[in-house]
Amino acid sequence: QVQLVESGGGLVQPGGSLRLSCTANGFTLEDYSIGWFRQAPGKEREQVSCIGRGDGTIYYADSVKGRFSISRDNGKNTVSLQMNSLKPEDTAVYYCATAGQFYCSIFESLYHNWGQGTQVTVSS
Repeated sequence: QVQLVESGGGLVQPGGSLRLSCTANGFTLEDYSIGWFRQAPGKEREQVSCIGRGDGTIYYADSVKGRFSISRDNGKNTVSLQMNSLKPEDTAVYYCATAGQFYCSIFESLYHNWGQGTQVTVSS
């Protein structure tokens, strides 16, 4: 069964860190560019970061640049999102998704497989 699974979410205080993981079952993440997205209550889903195949391109939204870092571990078939200096406005459900393009894409419509999401709450 082809499936993406996110993990690593939770409750953290402002200024804290979390590491999200996106793991694939039934296929190889190395063959896809991977995007991380988030959706806060009452807001539209937005892209946070993405990484192209072969790590050729990496993108960060301005709101997370310098605080978040995306990386691959092909041996574990996982893409991670390291989130540091978290702010209350980072609170959202975080999703990973795959796209067939070689380069990282900022167009959400190009992402086809989606995980179920993991909740991140930043609060004191």
